[in-house]
Amino acid sequence: MHLIVDGYGGDRQRLSDLDFIFDLLDHYPARIGMTKIMPPYVFKYHGKVAEDWGISGFVLIAESHISIHTFPDRSHVNVDIFSCKGFATDEAIQNLKAAFGLATVECRILERGLEYPHDPARAADLVHTERRAVAQAGARSSFGE
Repeated sequence: MHLIVDGYGGDRQRLSDLDFIFDLLDHYPARIGMTKIMPPYVFKYHGKVAEDWGISGFVLIAESHISIHTFPDRSHVNVDIFSCKGFATDEAIQNLKAAFGLATVECRILERGLEYPHDPARAADLVHTERRAVAQAGARSSFGE
């Protein structure tokens, strides 16, 4: 699952606070049932356009990652939560709205790995079926079919 949040009308002070973003990324994975596997990496950047400066942060989680990119002069934030396991997206969105004091958000949820079998026996069957198909296709091409 990939939750994409574009937040508008956020609190400029929070959006420009490197320590705030670090603390959010440090504690947020546990809050949404994820497993942090490294400390967050957070830095301030300056774009080619003066108002494009902000804070970017990333935390690697066992389930994948969470990233945050802020644009304080625009009162805007982009957040991505990518996870191979499901989580309460509505709650995650509300937490982010509150954390950044956002007036509005645009959100998208992308379901990932839809064909990924969660049952090990089903996964083995799928692999064997695909291997047989590849072997048969190779045999046909060897005989000029």
